[in-house]
Amino acid sequence: MKKALPYIGSVLFMILLSYIYFTPDIFENKVLFQGDMQQGIAIGQEGIAFKEKTGETTRWTNSIFSGMPNFQISPSYDNNTWINQITNAYHLWIKTPASLVFIMMLGFFILLITLHIKWPLALIGAIAYAFSSYFFIIIAAGHIWKFITLAYIPPTIAGILLAYKGKYLAGAALAAFFAMLQIVSNHIQMTYYFLFVIAAIVIACFIDAYKQKQLSRFFKATGTLIIAGLLAVGANLPNLYHTYEYSKETMRGQAGLEQKKQSAEGEKEAKSGLSTEYITQWSYGIGETWTLLIPDTKGGASGYIGNNKKALENVSPNMREYVAQMNQYWGDQPGTSGPVYAGALIMFLFILGCFIVKGSLKWALLAVTFLSIILSWGKNFLPVTQWFIDYFPMYNKFRTVSSILVIAEFCIPLLAILALKELITKPKLLLEQRTYTIVAFILTGGMALLFALFPSLFFNFTSGYEKDFLAKNMEYGEIFANMEIARKAIFVSDAWRSFIIIILGIGFLWLYSIGKVGKSTLIVAIGIIVLGDMYNVNKRYLSTKNFVPERTIKEPFPMTAADRQILADPDPHYRVYNLTSDPFNDASTSYHHKSIGGYHAAKLRRYDDLIKYQLVNNNQHVINMLNAKYFIVPGDNNGQPQAIPNHNAMGNAWFVSNIKWVNNSHEEMDALTEFNERTTAIADQSYKNLFGQYISSYTQGDTIFLTSYKPNELHYKAKTSKGGSAVFSEVFFPWGWNITIDGEKAEMARVNYVLRGLDIPAGEHEIIFRFEPQSITITTYIAYACIIAIFILLLSTAIIQIKKGKNSEIKTE
Repeated sequence: MKKALPYIGSVLFMILLSYIYFTPDIFENKVLFQGDMQQGIAIGQEGIAFKEKTGETTRWTNSIFSGMPNFQISPSYDNNTWINQITNAYHLWIKTPASLVFIMMLGFFILLITLHIKWPLALIGAIAYAFSSYFFIIIAAGHIWKFITLAYIPPTIAGILLAYKGKYLAGAALAAFFAMLQIVSNHIQMTYYFLFVIAAIVIACFIDAYKQKQLSRFFKATGTLIIAGLLAVGANLPNLYHTYEYSKETMRGQAGLEQKKQSAEGEKEAKSGLSTEYITQWSYGIGETWTLLIPDTKGGASGYIGNNKKALENVSPNMREYVAQMNQYWGDQPGTSGPVYAGALIMFLFILGCFIVKGSLKWALLAVTFLSIILSWGKNFLPVTQWFIDYFPMYNKFRTVSSILVIAEFCIPLLAILALKELITKPKLLLEQRTYTIVAFILTGGMALLFALFPSLFFNFTSGYEKDFLAKNMEYGEIFANMEIARKAIFVSDAWRSFIIIILGIGFLWLYSIGKVGKSTLIVAIGIIVLGDMYNVNKRYLSTKNFVPERTIKEPFPMTAADRQILADPDPHYRVYNLTSDPFNDASTSYHHKSIGGYHAAKLRRYDDLIKYQLVNNNQHVINMLNAKYFIVPGDNNGQPQAIPNHNAMGNAWFVSNIKWVNNSHEEMDALTEFNERTTAIADQSYKNLFGQYISSYTQGDTIFLTSYKPNELHYKAKTSKGGSAVFSEVFFPWGWNITIDGEKAEMARVNYVLRGLDIPAGEHEIIFRFEPQSITITTYIAYACIIAIFILLLSTAIIQIKKGKNSEIKTE
């Protein structure tokens, strides 16, 4: 029990620190207002309301982009209930958001303990990793699942390292358990990025095993880890399988019309995945990489300079009003919520660690750190990024390449703590390796000093866009000159800050090396410096100003008069087109209505094409066919939104008297530009065997209408004297929908680029569309079996460890 006390104390300290950061707000029933979480609430509302009313989980929602599967909106499967209970226990039922910071620290702490780092240094390392600025920025933004995924990655890697050290069962159990939690957090991009780290570590372990003639142990460990990985994947199979299958139909899978057009013109082969432009839209600037050392290298976060009063002190008084309204960020990204800052002293220790830490693990960490930095540059260093987009599996499925810097944020504190361990274990090492110490100081503290003294030698404090604007508008020269003064003040202040932090850290390390302070004093001092540094930077991006009363979140989208007017319509199923905001980058409409717009990073590819080629051009024919029964528009006088009925909306279904057959997607899209949506359907030739059989039989007066609505089940009544071809104002999706006509299976066609078409025989019929992918049942059973297997692994490991503990006690006696 005595041996466990330091670890229990460490856990309690991490809990305390997590709560302190969010004090007093966490104790005042306030909650974080997170932009992306609000979007998530909006698009998930229909599914939540449906489950509360019926107890049933729908896999389809009509609240966003006229309808789409919700596999990546609210991925809840029965097996997740078990995993969620495990997750709550691991979080120790701590209140959010304190629990987030706690698990981020705890995971890295576990990794460092696995690497035989003693608990005091492991605690410093846990703080250094968890308090990296990017993590607090994504908490503020509401990227919670990304954060949680990143929290489970270090202990997953701990399991991998344990296995390669010969502890096969313990390593496999730990890796499988945390990989399971990591995958269920549903941020595949972060998991994918860390496969680079895992691959580098595996190569490093292979090199060590080869040198030590222990390849047998290496392959045994690899085998057990493959099994662990398969169990973790299996435990999340419902989500992974349906995400994979769904992705084939999204903008991350199929090539869009623009890519196909480029291919037809001979520019490049049309490939699946996102376009290079979209992938690299948020690319970290090459010079911006200095934020790892100095947080405000490019001004910090996007926002008004006026929010920083000190920055305006040297600005001409007559220019302050103008400069205060200008952006303090001048980096290469379209905008940012804040920089990726690893800590000034941590950066010094990282650079020093490049020289004084030995072993293959160091080289693995360095390799992926530099790779992540280069790839984060995206369009600013395009040849490397383009190669990965074109040739590296799955790399073109993910956007925002700047986020790959999470790898650097992992590797930098890890190598820094390994370096600190060396310095503490060998007190004279700092002096013995004076050359390396000087090099590390020059590359960190020295550069910070140069930036502070001569900032204009390295940066001009103007973005590329601003340079172009100024070249055409020279009359604004004085304003821009004063803007540069303000930005320079912001940068210089932070450069001095980083320099002082590094000097303080080196000072204590030097005092320790000459015997003036003891080990405990050094560890406490380094811990305080690291925590004080990171804590204060994070408060710039996540502080009490991000919290709101809990009732604000419970009513995130207050109903307007326009909303009430629309919801008074007894029609069970129609759509709304909200023109008071950017309809295709804002999901708020989806909270109260079924929207033809929305916001989602993996929308259906065909619908994305429809937006780009038709909806942004306000094509009324397309708006009508989507059954947009109401427009929400800005009000004339008081600015309050107004609801305007669209009397030309086509309703839920209708018979057409003509079909225009086309040969490919381009022709299909072009045909939508001008067509009569009431009488004509546009269909690809490939659907001739499914659709259009009754066109010549269409009789005026044939009817079809919706009789029952659920998000995942639609009932229609059709009456046609000779049979007819019907168009449904529902988005076509190629699998998961079971369609019946009077209980007999039927097959739908795709018409009008995104809608459903169905041939209906003569007579009166009931037509049912039901979304019920059978794969959910099968994959869920497999998931349960894998979860049980992981628990057996964990239980076996615990029993073995308990027996070993008892045996060691007997031997001691």
